[in-house]
Amino acid sequence: MRGLVVALGASLAVVAGPAVASASVDSVPTPKLSWTGCEDGFQCATASVPLDYDRPSGAKIDLALIKLPATDPTHRIGTLFVNFGGPGASGLQRLRERGKWPWLFSDELRARFDVVSWDPRGIGNSTAVRCFDTLAEQESFFGSFPEMPGDPSGNAAFYAKSKELADRCSAKAGPILEHVSTADTARDLELLRRAVGDAKLTYHGISYGTQLGATYANLFPDRIRAMVFDGTMDFAGNATGHDGAGHSVPLDTRQDVATGISQTFDQFLRLCTEAGPKCAFSSGDPKAKWASITARAKQAPITVDGETWTYSGIINSAADLSDSRGWPDIASLLQRLYDAPATVSALKAGEPYTSNRTEAFNAIQCSDSDVPTDPAIYSRYAESEDQRVPYFGRIAVLDMMSCAFWQAKAADRYTGPWNRPTSAEILVLNNRYDPSTPLAGARDGAAELARARVFVTEGYGHSSMYVPSTCTEQVKRDYLVSGAFPAAGKTCAIDASPFAG
Repeated sequence: MRGLVVALGASLAVVAGPAVASASVDSVPTPKLSWTGCEDGFQCATASVPLDYDRPSGAKIDLALIKLPATDPTHRIGTLFVNFGGPGASGLQRLRERGKWPWLFSDELRARFDVVSWDPRGIGNSTAVRCFDTLAEQESFFGSFPEMPGDPSGNAAFYAKSKELADRCSAKAGPILEHVSTADTARDLELLRRAVGDAKLTYHGISYGTQLGATYANLFPDRIRAMVFDGTMDFAGNATGHDGAGHSVPLDTRQDVATGISQTFDQFLRLCTEAGPKCAFSSGDPKAKWASITARAKQAPITVDGETWTYSGIINSAADLSDSRGWPDIASLLQRLYDAPATVSALKAGEPYTSNRTEAFNAIQCSDSDVPTDPAIYSRYAESEDQRVPYFGRIAVLDMMSCAFWQAKAADRYTGPWNRPTSAEILVLNNRYDPSTPLAGARDGAAELARARVFVTEGYGHSSMYVPSTCTEQVKRDYLVSGAFPAAGKTCAIDASPFAG
């Protein structure tokens, strides 16, 4: 292990300015894309790109792409590249699942653009980060991963398993581990733009996809036709933290994700109460019932329908508020937990994982961001954040624990500046109550950019992908088609309450 660390190097490099970044990519031949049908109206292709842009003639890796062709080729504008977030999520899978959702990509939008997504380097069907020899080994490892601790007694086991993941990836993933930074993926995106023949990039980035978009915008500021950031991050906060906080404050804590979760959960309880019988948890006082469930789970796990729920498991399930269409299911679970008889049960191992999303998430996020490396810092923040934001404070402290032990370093990560003047102004979308990318962080991220405007949807959940709003899709579509921004002060409503039925 120690020899590998020495070989990888000990410092994170900051890329040079856009002119240098552009020059290194401009010297790389444009990939040739051969699109072939791959069911349900989609087309697929593979692009070959350099593993290391500092050595563009060296080893190559493959990127898997998927396209939903424009339905009106006569009036086609070009290609709309979409990154659905993560990092670690398969763009191929998500475009197949979501490319025809009308509130995300309306018929009018799909008429004018080929919609293209891809598995970024390190992920899925592209050259991927593999930290296990077999699927069975991967499933066994994650199936035995301790729950995120609800109190200090669980810290040691959780930290140890998080370190074991970092060590496994360091030992098995190979050279790709040093070359999965967002800056490398931004360079890939520049090659893909050229490969589809567009003079400038049209892009829709969701969640982590906004970090990718901001990185591209600052590496290639003169090559942007239109960019939509949807569920937006604080870019400097994510990379380095503000005022040097990157090495002393856990990543999601310095972006105050816990407050975003807490505020959104408050809206969940409010809307549930207002929905009455349409929300399974609405009877009585939902806030008092929630306090009762969590207090009881701290004493002993709760068993419902043969499944055992610990305090940590309940908190993590309640915090899973990104897709507001799933809120009725959360309400049903909470009511069943509230009604469950008191029992003491053995703890249940977690569900197995079947993709490399977890490994890829860590590989990319740990490459991009400064984080504390002393476990004691996480332990202290877990307690202080638990006091500051009850129930949800720990999540934002411990959710990226493996990064504290990560050994591989990105050769070309990007840490700013974030304010390069761009050839097009960027449209920033965010929901009023977003548990993953809070509105305050989205405003901070937009303020870091040279040219961006924030548009707010009066909704609950993470990004327009999970919060249907025909109005917001119209705002996005008008901008992508013609560059038009909504009138100052305009906001959009969501299509229906999460408990509308």
